[in-house]
Amino acid sequence: MTSLFDSINEAREPLAARMRPRTLADFVGQDQLVGENGALREMISHDDVPSLIFWGPPGTGKTTLAEIIAEQTKAKFIHFSAVTSGIKEIREVMKTAEANRQYGERTIVFVDEIHRFNKAQQDAFLPYVEKGSIILIGATTENPSFEINSALLSRCKVFVLHPLTTANIATIIQRAVARPEGLAKQHVTLTPEALQIMAEFANGDARVALNTLEMAVLNSPRDKKGVTITKDALVPLLGKKSLLYDKKGEEHYNIISALHKSMRNSDPDAAIYWLARMLEGGEDPLYVARRLIRFASEDVGLADSRALEIAVAAYQAAHFIGMPECTVNLTQCVVYLSLAPKSNALYTAYDAAKKDAQETTAEPVPLQLRNAPTKLMADLHYGEDYQYAHNTKDKLTTMQTMPDNLVGHEYYHPTDQGSEAKFAARLAQIKAWHEAHDPDEP
Repeated sequence: MTSLFDSINEAREPLAARMRPRTLADFVGQDQLVGENGALREMISHDDVPSLIFWGPPGTGKTTLAEIIAEQTKAKFIHFSAVTSGIKEIREVMKTAEANRQYGERTIVFVDEIHRFNKAQQDAFLPYVEKGSIILIGATTENPSFEINSALLSRCKVFVLHPLTTANIATIIQRAVARPEGLAKQHVTLTPEALQIMAEFANGDARVALNTLEMAVLNSPRDKKGVTITKDALVPLLGKKSLLYDKKGEEHYNIISALHKSMRNSDPDAAIYWLARMLEGGEDPLYVARRLIRFASEDVGLADSRALEIAVAAYQAAHFIGMPECTVNLTQCVVYLSLAPKSNALYTAYDAAKKDAQETTAEPVPLQLRNAPTKLMADLHYGEDYQYAHNTKDKLTTMQTMPDNLVGHEYYHPTDQGSEAKFAARLAQIKAWHEAHDPDEP
């Protein structure tokens, strides 16, 4: 039997590299692109592949698909790293690609982590993409809408790659165990429980799965029959699962959006989960607390005036004691906001007023609303005809407080939710008073 060390010496490449699929038949996952009648499969089969951007999480097959395309279209393949390459290297590669085109040879330039290129570097590709000197395939984990120049993006077809399913990952692990280029010579046996644990731990990332498998083989007991990987052997190796969370990337905005919308939908369990995803992923608790303060007014408002008080108190608590103790303070606030009656009347009121402020003529403040601290201002009628509401029985006056061009505009429309019903009733009383006392009211 081949020893463990002989096998390792023979397999000089990491397992993930050895198991990289060479054809679409071996590719696992992304059925929406490369499954039967998938758009990308059709392009490849007709040898009609345009410039592409592959957008998706790590380990979902972006590089593999680029290499398969190059192999099946018989194009020259140049692997370019956005981390180590500059404009000089880009121009040298483009010069080579242009020369190849003169001889009828197509060149695929694959740019890993293309979002790391700055605007000038991305612009350097443009003329060659436009002329057809190269087929550009970029891979990015970031939203191309934000990270790729619009001019370059408009010349590329964007394909979204999804995280692999647990079943996809399990298939990849089983292939690695069974195939000669993988671990077949080491006679690895996986218990069903261990396979499930590894597949779930990978979190949709094939590279993580294969690296975990490789590590497990090295650290599992070996006998004459080979290596057996069990749950008990895996648990010490895996440790705490690393959460997929980029505090500066799109996932940051996706998860805070999920938290906000879960609270708006009055689902405390979902809201607590998204809160935990953020905090355990390393998010600043004060950022979360600031978003809760915004939510308290935007989505609860006067339906429960205490919501804002509780959100501000949660921010102060998070500031005072920090992580991890403040998690319970933020959870308290999240649950309160989730279960509070909802009203977006304040949000829509300001939005409507903002539109008028931006789009209508900026009328001067009515004279009766202006202060007159100097004689000159008094002579100019500042403050004239001002009515002091506290001097009246009903604490209401007939004085006009809107600019002339906006008289009759209404912004705040209270709901009947929670405490806001009281505000709605009070507003109705005020309107009734004006109808009875204002001479210009119909």
